[in-house]
Amino acid sequence: MEAREVSGVYTEVSGLPAPLSAHVREEQLPELRVYTVTAEWSQSDLVRCSRLRYSQQWTVIADVNDQKSIRAVLPPGSCAPVSGELLSGRSPIQDLRAVVRETSGHQLLEIWDCNGLRKCLNLTALNQHGRVYDDAQFGCMSWSECENKLLYVAEKSKNTSSETCDGESACGKDRSVYCEDWGEALTNKSSPVICVLNLQSGTVTVLRGVPPDVSPGQALWAPGSQSVFFVGWYHEPFRLGLKFCSNRRSALFKLDLDAHCECLSGDNLSVSCPRLSPDGSTLIYLQGRVFGPHNQCHSLQQLDLKSRKTSTLLDVVNRPRAGEFAGVYEALASCCWSADSQRVVFSSACRNWKDLFMVDRRTRKVSSLSDSLSDVYGSWKLLTVQSDMMIVCCSSPNTPPTLRVGFLPSAGEAVTWRTLLSPVMTFDFPWTILDVTPAPEEENTQYSGLDFGAVLVKPSPPLHEASLPLVVFIHGGPHSQFPAEWNCTTAGLVKLGFAVLMVNYRGSTGFGQDSILSLIGHIGSQDVKDVQRAVLTALQSDLTLDPKRLAVIGGSHGGFLSCHLVGQYPEFYRACAARNPVINAATLLGTSDIVDWRYTSVGIQYSYDQIPTAEALALMLEKSPITHAAQIKAPVLLMLGGRDRRVSPHQGLELYKALKSRSSPVRLLWFAEDGHSLARVDTQANCFLNTVLWLYQHL
Repeated sequence: MEAREVSGVYTEVSGLPAPLSAHVREEQLPELRVYTVTAEWSQSDLVRCSRLRYSQQWTVIADVNDQKSIRAVLPPGSCAPVSGELLSGRSPIQDLRAVVRETSGHQLLEIWDCNGLRKCLNLTALNQHGRVYDDAQFGCMSWSECENKLLYVAEKSKNTSSETCDGESACGKDRSVYCEDWGEALTNKSSPVICVLNLQSGTVTVLRGVPPDVSPGQALWAPGSQSVFFVGWYHEPFRLGLKFCSNRRSALFKLDLDAHCECLSGDNLSVSCPRLSPDGSTLIYLQGRVFGPHNQCHSLQQLDLKSRKTSTLLDVVNRPRAGEFAGVYEALASCCWSADSQRVVFSSACRNWKDLFMVDRRTRKVSSLSDSLSDVYGSWKLLTVQSDMMIVCCSSPNTPPTLRVGFLPSAGEAVTWRTLLSPVMTFDFPWTILDVTPAPEEENTQYSGLDFGAVLVKPSPPLHEASLPLVVFIHGGPHSQFPAEWNCTTAGLVKLGFAVLMVNYRGSTGFGQDSILSLIGHIGSQDVKDVQRAVLTALQSDLTLDPKRLAVIGGSHGGFLSCHLVGQYPEFYRACAARNPVINAATLLGTSDIVDWRYTSVGIQYSYDQIPTAEALALMLEKSPITHAAQIKAPVLLMLGGRDRRVSPHQGLELYKALKSRSSPVRLLWFAEDGHSLARVDTQANCFLNTVLWLYQHL
């Protein structure tokens, strides 16, 4: 296999665009209802080694008498590049567009209307705060009802206080004082503040009254625009990493513009995604447990703003029945309400799929909105619902992201879906869902009767050779999921002749809270056996797979499992490629931004004042791949991010040295400027190329 061929395939599959967000604007004409749909897309460009963003518009025409019937979808306009934008938000009435843009080291806030640029402010020059937050964890852009104020979150200005960021009085000049931040992918995000821009006066105000022991984010205007709602994450004794961790102690707050602040949710909970109903009567939000699994099944809470009473709209699903709703595991879309404020739409993992659901507040009944007559798409992701029009992104392992549109149905009706934009290309890879049952000796006695699954994707048409090499692809987390959706790594491998098995072992999301909890205290054993059981199931059910040409790949906890598998089954696998793997949980303990997970994963309850004991460290070591390093025979490729704060790159180096000392085949790639997700465009291309060449060499 030539490197040029591999790069060509990766360029093809990674360059296919994916929608990031969508917006709907409705107009009433005498006999028609006209909807303008705007979608923003992301596309990787290997020439620039960057991700491009662009927008595209459609006109959807519906009958005024039958508003749920789409009469026509007009061809889209040309794509318009969106360069340098960090954050944007549209006003609901005038359709004004607010944009925060980076230019020559300055952050500008621009207001655009139908006549062009209406206003531009240099936020950096105003010097009221630091950099604006554009991440999904804290970031927001909310318009007031009168559309003359904007709400956003930024880093606290270091010039506005004589306190250091750890809260202790000081001269304010000592740069050597350590400043905590919120960990992996949130470096330099330490002390967020809520900011209000008055568009009439051109002034920025930093709201006072936020409790000093919380970091505010995900802010939105309350009805009347004289107060705001926000989520506050507690600093506790020290900050723990937030990225991919929905189990951090946090609360829902209401802050008046005169600095009066009150907490609206219970204590010792984790909350996120506050969303206000169109009629302004109800605020919904997700709620979960603190500590324990860092991702889990959430409950959906509703707060009646008049009575101030909170009730549970959807509870945690411990063990879903076959074919039923499995719980809420993912963030809510920014617009997720029906126009009548009675229904909420959301996407969530459901076994090996990602489905689209609606819950009716009157009956609390949950129904699936995906196309039940078609199994073309394994993943349905809600981008927005506005004026009862839903914009969703659909995909499958052989179908890149596709934009579809449909109206919320009446009771008992199905949605009539229309495709706005099909992908440039699709692939004829066959894919199947495997349901896997643990062997009796692999049952978890505390959570017996659980099963799990996997997604098998194969090349087509069949190659000349009689059997296919199989790459076992393991997700990280461990509490995440491989839904049957488009994955460019999987697609690239399959296009190059490999079959790929993506495993959702017990502990993955979409199978109920019991499945998630079952993995606690059993990492390195239950999850390893589950992956092995899935591989044996695939080999037994599909005789085109070659049992003598097996490889395993994965990142983070997926890398942890990959290294476990080649150590525990040294005669079974012929190659391994691991990205930022956990190798030794005992030595990782003091270097990870989520130290709590190191205790939780091995079954030890965490507290902030925890001091490592010999017993705890021995347990962590016992469950780590390093204990099996001497048995590893398969060649191992390691890919490490030099700026990884979740899993220190020294973890991979520890295995590298153990294998080198035994003359075992090992190769290490070091990406000095990348973090845990190895998300840079050039890094991802490099990892794919080297992984494929490694697999070809050893399979």
